[in-house]
Parts: sequence; structure tokens; C-alpha cells
Amino acid sequence: MHELSIFVDESGDFGEYAKHSPFYVVTMVFHDQDVDISNQIAILNENLKNRGYENTAVHTEPLIRREEIYQNVEPNERRALFTKLFYFVMHCDIRYKTFVYEKIHFEDDMKLEARMAKDFSFFLRNQLAFFQSFDKVIVYYDNGQRQITKMLNAVMATELTDFEMRKVHPVNYRLFQAADLLCTLALLQQRYDANNLSRSDLLLFHSRSDLRKDFLKRIKEKEFGD
Repeated sequence: MHELSIFVDESGDFGEYAKHSPFYVVTMVFHDQDVDISNQIAILNENLKNRGYENTAVHTEPLIRREEIYQNVEPNERRALFTKLFYFVMHCDIRYKTFVYEKIHFEDDMKLEARMAKDFSFFLRNQLAFFQSFDKVIVYYDNGQRQITKMLNAVMATELTDFEMRKVHPVNYRLFQAADLLCTLALLQQRYDANNLSRSDLLLFHSRSDLRKDFLKRIKEKEFGD
């Protein structure tokens, strides 16, 4: 059976607009199960193990902000972890689609949820030939936010003939961690465009130009075209 895996992650929340969290981001990572990426996963696992992060999910926003398990980790080490996950994404035969919403433009949660459903439906219809080339589509999500779970079920059931939702534990799937990385890169792109990179951003990525050249520009190679 020809199967497509879709790993979904989000950044932000459905609460009211706040200056410290102005965006809501959702990323989908697409992987054709006929394409073997086990070697890339093994290389990433070995690289993380050598740095003391065996059986650990890499969470990129806390990594940048030096939060959670990264509180006492030096900038160069945190950049190395970020880069290892980034190169894993670049070397895998995968594609992604990211949706970015500026919350100030939505009156309430329902308006934001409706807009996302509309955008997701349009994307699926626009790429229908691609999705219909698979016998089955499996969507992996950690059920972190009920609005996303509900919206995914509704849109997929409407647009696709055979799909399945599976709850994922981030530590078990490197492609789910890839979706996390892509959400973070989308937020970095927003801050870059607004010339509003934080001190933590600049400490980790060294400069605006390095961030753009080494990460923001290169990741576009993996983006799913319209």
C-alpha cells in the first residue's frame, strides 16, 4: 500500500493577541513512506547521542530561548543541536507546508479556526493529484490543541477518501521534530522581515545575514509549491 505520512505541529495558541506571541503557525511535513529515510534518522540519532541527547526530542523554540533542558547549555552547543536537526531536514526527501497567521487580524478563536480550515482545504484541493496518488494518508499529531485536531479531522474527511489520525509522542518521531523546527523557522522569518530578531535569536544565529543565508533561504528548497 502506497502511504503518505503527514506530521503536523503548531506554535502559538488560540488565545487573544499578545505582543509576546503575535503569530499562530501550523506546519505539515509530508513523507512518502516508499522513500527510505532510515539512514538520515540513524545519523541524526548518533549525532544527538554523541552530544548527550539520546532518546530526546529536540524542541527548537526552548533551544533558542535557553529554556527547559537547555537552560545551562552554551550558545554554540545549542546552535549545533539546531543545525543537526536542520541538516536532517535538508537531507531527507520530504516536503513541507507552513501556514502563518497574525492573530491581531482575528476577532476570536472561531475566526482563526475557520480561516485555517479554509486555507488547508484550498491547499489540499490545489494538490489533489498528489494526495490521490497515495492509497492512504496518515496524519500524525500530538493532540496538543483540540482546535487543530478537530480542524484536521474535518478537512481531511471532506477532501480525502482514506485517511487516519494517529496521536504521536514527539520523542518517537524525528519528522515531528522536523515540523517543530519548521514552525520555529517560520517565526524567525517573521521576526527577520520585521527587523525584530531577539537577543536570543542573534546570540544563536550570530547575525541577521547568517540566519538568512544559512537557514531561512535554504529551507525554502523543501517547501511545497502552491
